[in-house]
Amino acid sequence: MELEIVPAILVKERSELLTRISLVKDLVNIIQIDIMDGKFVPNQTIGISDLKNLPKANYEFHWMVCDPINWINKMPGDHMHLVHIETISSFDDIQETVRKVGGSVGLALNPETPLDKIIPYIDDVDEVLVMTVHPGFSGQTYISEMQSKIKKLRELRPELNIEVDGGIDTKTASHAYHSGANLLAAASAIFSGNVEENIKNLKKYALEGNPNEKN
Repeated sequence: MELEIVPAILVKERSELLTRISLVKDLVNIIQIDIMDGKFVPNQTIGISDLKNLPKANYEFHWMVCDPINWINKMPGDHMHLVHIETISSFDDIQETVRKVGGSVGLALNPETPLDKIIPYIDDVDEVLVMTVHPGFSGQTYISEMQSKIKKLRELRPELNIEVDGGIDTKTASHAYHSGANLLAAASAIFSGNVEENIKNLKKYALEGNPNEKN
């Protein structure tokens, strides 16, 4: 499957959200917006009101919240909704809610969550997000042990969109990609410095490997 670099935007102010969207919307095919409620993870970001009337783009919303249905209900449109398996009491209710607002369902899982938790649902989702850090803050170190989850997912569903999020940079991108991920979400590695050059380098090194990486 084709490799995509996905800018992940984790901010607390709408003005910063719009600034970051403007920096990447003409450079990528997907933009991820991270939403945290301060309960599911120990951080709080922008709220629903900040997500209204965004510039036209292909968005996926990463719901790091305790009550995803409540949030999804307020976001109509053809968006990808990435919901943490740890927050789901009824997958049917998630599906119905996303169908009602016109979007697509994806599942996310934290590093400590066994892959078995999402296996029953992978034929009913369009994407799985494997967290390669503990969610809540950007700039964390990539957890390479999660690559076994990525490989297993790819074996089970060869056509599934598999995304990794956390610690992706020019040294870890290749590991994630060659483990089977085709969507690489990055925040710090994109928005620190020259954004366009950073995106190009992430894609280049994901495909080819970084010659400066120490084995």
